Amino acid sequence: GKSSLINALCRFYEISRGDILLDGLPINQINKHDLRRQIALVQQDVFLFSGSILDNIRLGNSHLKKDKVQSIAKAVNLHRFVDCLPDKYEQNVREKGSLLSLGQKQLLSFARALAVDPRILVLDEATSSIDTETELQVQSGIKELIRGRTSIIIAHRLSTLKNVDKILVLKEGRMAEYGTQKELLLKRGIYWKLYNLQAVNDVKL
Repeated sequence: GKSSLINALCRFYEISRGDILLDGLPINQINKHDLRRQIALVQQDVFLFSGSILDNIRLGNSHLKKDKVQSIAKAVNLHRFVDCLPDKYEQNVREKGSLLSLGQKQLLSFARALAVDPRILVLDEATSSIDTETELQVQSGIKELIRGRTSIIIAHRLSTLKNVDKILVLKEGRMAEYGTQKELLLKRGIYWKLYNLQAVNDVKL
């Protein structure tokens, strides 16, 4: 279900029934290029090319000044790590970002998304591959990333959903539950079971 939602939202394929509305306008009436310029997609597997950290955040936008990139990196908790590197923002991350840990790559992807300043942000399992300690930094980055914009956060790790307004639970490609976290916990359904299961596992860790 989640992959279909992303593909439909970004118009990687056209839906055959129903509508997705952006400010009341069906997205199939919006030019694809204009639509995608308003969406930033952050996925579990971060693609980094061989080059500097600065260039990996800019993604070809040479008009983005270095001090602005540094400000963005500070907002998502990436700056402290970069500032300790020998070449700082000019540091080459090497092929596939082999210089960076999974958490650092994810923070860089947050900076990259924030640099685009999208109206709509989609986080697709953005914290699933990182350890609990690194997650604290990433959670702070997510809080800054979603500020002031519409965000769709896809997650199995429920701690990622701390700051969301509404939660949609999918089961077998269909909507099973919908509401605030408080409403879903009071309902004692699927989300309640997942919440308690993960709480028990966290205590064991």
